[in-house]
Amino acid sequence: MGIVSKIKSSSKLKQLTIRLITPARNPRPRWYIRLIVNPIVHKKGKGAKIRRRSRVDVFPWNRFEIGKLTTIEDFCTVNNGSGAVILGDRVRVGIGSVIIGPVTMGSGSGLGQHVFVAGFNHGYGDGSKNSSVQPLDIRPTVIEEEAHVGANSVVVAGITIGKRSQVGAGSVVTKDIPPYSVAVGNPAKVIKRFNQEKGLWEKV
Repeated sequence: MGIVSKIKSSSKLKQLTIRLITPARNPRPRWYIRLIVNPIVHKKGKGAKIRRRSRVDVFPWNRFEIGKLTTIEDFCTVNNGSGAVILGDRVRVGIGSVIIGPVTMGSGSGLGQHVFVAGFNHGYGDGSKNSSVQPLDIRPTVIEEEAHVGANSVVVAGITIGKRSQVGAGSVVTKDIPPYSVAVGNPAKVIKRFNQEKGLWEKV
């Protein structure tokens, strides 16, 4: 049995390991995890940039990968505590945006300023308990290649935004957006689709 399996199979070892990685009631990795462990465990592509004033709270137990020439701008927050965060090549995460995994962004995709994207919801099934102590409802979110989400938008858990789609600023995406679409509003609705035969965006 490997060391990871031993830790997972023992509640005491698991609790000790978590305490070594992150302080109690503070979902942020300790300084030595950020500076020593994470650079070894997580992949960062050539030319990728994480601006100094971003908060990248990533843990070694889930993947965090950023591709070539990808940029995470200032004042962003990225957290992989609940699931992997994978950003492809040439992805841009705009100033002040938040990504909480599990989230995957395909190559060439982007977020405008102050966009919120998450891959889970807090469970609230048991109405007799605070949702903070209930299991998370994890639903991976995917933003496909060359899709872009406008400033001040929200993408809720479990959503897929299709390839080369555009989401207008201030939208709240609660349902999947098909590839080659334009969606706007709260909740976001598709208003245009790209007709590849005609080479034109057509109103829906």
